[in-house]
Amino acid sequence: MKILHLETSSKNCSVAISDGLELLCLCEEVSDNYKQSESLHTFVQWALEGANLSLKDLDAVSLGMGPGSYTGLRIGASAAKGFCFGLEIPLIAVNSLETMIKPFLGQNYDLIVPMVDARRTEVYTALYDGQTGKLQQPTQALVLDESPLEYLSDKKVLIVGDGATKAQEILNLPNADFNDTVYPSAQYLTDEAVRKYTAAEFEDVAYFEPFYLKDFQGVKKKGSPK
Repeated sequence: MKILHLETSSKNCSVAISDGLELLCLCEEVSDNYKQSESLHTFVQWALEGANLSLKDLDAVSLGMGPGSYTGLRIGASAAKGFCFGLEIPLIAVNSLETMIKPFLGQNYDLIVPMVDARRTEVYTALYDGQTGKLQQPTQALVLDESPLEYLSDKKVLIVGDGATKAQEILNLPNADFNDTVYPSAQYLTDEAVRKYTAAEFEDVAYFEPFYLKDFQGVKKKGSPK
């Protein structure tokens, strides 16, 4: 099965193509300017060329569905839907936080906690078993200065993502390690995408919406109504 994987929920605009579980090509770039609108379709073209495939060879599209950047998620979802409609292939959605824990499983951590920076002292997060990757606590928006994770103080914890710096400054977790260089990546969508493809767990392309977790909060212009 040839699957196009798109991950646009963060500063990392990421595109991968796999044949089953085998990664054929990966194109991605981390940018503070969120270049999804500029780079996504170029990266898809490069990934197809790198995998020596064309669009008509694809069997499905998998998408990192969030949580994360509202605009990034909209761009990724629109592109994924376009490919699925045009090629008449199924859409698979995977929680973006899952892709952040894959490189660290089996490394002697009790829990791996991905954290995506949100507003002020808030992060999007979930808890995963450090060995199996099994979800221990579902995805949620968490306010860190309310000391929500103190019960983990006796656990060996790895906190990953661009929310890790904020967490390290606020939380009192003496046994925790922090890595703020980790972003969701399309290359780690493959396992769950293959599982869902095999089980025919597809999204309704017409009605699919990304996992925004919270409503969009734009910046009000001066003089705009409250």
